[in-house]
Amino acid sequence: MIVQYGVIPWRLNAGGRVEILLITSRETRRWVIPRGNPMRGRAPHEAAAQEALEEAGISGKVGDVALGVYSYRKRRRDGSLVPARVHVFAMEVVDEADEWPERDERERRWFEPDAAAMAVLEPDLGALILVAARRAER
Repeated sequence: MIVQYGVIPWRLNAGGRVEILLITSRETRRWVIPRGNPMRGRAPHEAAAQEALEEAGISGKVGDVALGVYSYRKRRRDGSLVPARVHVFAMEVVDEADEWPERDERERRWFEPDAAAMAVLEPDLGALILVAARRAER
């Protein structure tokens, strides 16, 4: 099993309502959160923030305590599947870049929390999205 770190990016829209950012995966184009592998010399929440910058072109304030964990099956380049556990942190998005490393490989879109939770395939991730949204509303 591999371990990864990811963020649930959120913001308050002009009406003061929480929105959640999702991106598409490169291969299957399904809706996911920015996530990636541990990085030497970086705390888990810092690695998650770096992945968010590379995959979604976003930066912001990332909590240093995980909201929770979800599991999925990661497809390797050779087509094999390996179990993965993703430790998820909330990120209040402060900046969205117009250009970022994976811009041509992914789509990013803001969702209402319920729609974001339904757009992802993993039920545990959907539940974490709702937890992040409720905390952001406080």
